[in-house]
Amino acid sequence: MAGKLTAGSGILLVTANVGSLFEDLDNLQKTWLREFYQTVQSHKPHFIAVHCQEVGGKNYEASMAHVDCFVKELLSSDAMKEYSRARVYLDENYKSQEHFTALGSCYFLHESLKNIHQFDFKAKKFKKVVGKEIYSDTLESTSMLEKEKFPQDYFPECKWSRKGFIRTRWALADCAFDLVNIHLFHDASNILAREKSPSVYSGMRQKALGFVLDRITDQRFEKVPYFVFGDFNFRLDTRQVIESLCSTATMQTVRVGDTNEVEKLIFRESENDRKVVLQLEKKLFNYINQDVFRENNGALFLQFDSELSCFKERLHELEISFPPSYPYSEDSSQGKQYMDTRCPAWCDRVLMSATAKDLVLKPENEEKYLVYDNIGPNVCMGDHKPVYLSFRLTAGAGKWCQRVEKISA
Repeated sequence: MAGKLTAGSGILLVTANVGSLFEDLDNLQKTWLREFYQTVQSHKPHFIAVHCQEVGGKNYEASMAHVDCFVKELLSSDAMKEYSRARVYLDENYKSQEHFTALGSCYFLHESLKNIHQFDFKAKKFKKVVGKEIYSDTLESTSMLEKEKFPQDYFPECKWSRKGFIRTRWALADCAFDLVNIHLFHDASNILAREKSPSVYSGMRQKALGFVLDRITDQRFEKVPYFVFGDFNFRLDTRQVIESLCSTATMQTVRVGDTNEVEKLIFRESENDRKVVLQLEKKLFNYINQDVFRENNGALFLQFDSELSCFKERLHELEISFPPSYPYSEDSSQGKQYMDTRCPAWCDRVLMSATAKDLVLKPENEEKYLVYDNIGPNVCMGDHKPVYLSFRLTAGAGKWCQRVEKISA
């Protein structure tokens, strides 16, 4: 299935917010797995990393049993039979609210991949990867990863936020790299998000992402290239988007009687029978023509996607050529329809350090092997479309990173 290692090791990095999958096991989950397997078969990678967020869904207490079935299906499926080694880390311990992140990091290694090791953060050395292992419940005791939940004061509006990150480190041939699964804070209110530019929520995400980057580049361990992929919850600048979409409209403000709090904003055309162009509520973003977010893969709105700008020295990304990844309809018959709850945005991303970008963009990494795209563009994959980066780690890539040392059998 996968090409010989001499041609370079195929790497597939996938981020998927899977919260919807556990609400509709019969339809969504089967479709999701089919599309994922097709992506694997299309790119034939040697090393697959799948970073999941919202494992267990919104009703995680009732759905955690379904998570185990989902993982077992991934591990035993015919499509994945050539991946003879695997590591699965599932944060399922929802009873520990101070630690619970609902993150799941899954790694699959092709049988032809010979020289692969994983870092033990406690022993501070690499260990050979053998067999298939699943870790769940209390990941805090597992030395093969680092996991942290963001401090409560980072997102004071949400009493039980499940946001945080999981970091693993790998060595492939002579190259070491970190893979970081991340879930940042969402926009709790469209009304509040519109109040100023950039929004208050953008500031919260900036603080949390800075926390992660400082943590994975501190002095405790040798610095290596890193890939950070997950649900960043990056949003378009709501105020600027509305100004663009409703430039000729007039705004009506509806307030709650007893508190005078803004409940709804209604934007109407100045003429044309004062037709409603946009209705905005805390959890409503109802625009008259949703197609504009799909046309030319939403390229018109990339100018409003600015949350990464303050990290331009630390995080890099390939060019986006797919539509906003969220919020898609969870109706299994709707593959391209957005829900009218939020302004569509590129929440799900694969980002990398400058040194990791050098690995990805090596001259010999032919363009046909380099793909940054979404999975299941025409079918329902839940409210988030998974996003992936496929590339080849070519022989001699280690000259870009530190030599891998202290490897133990």
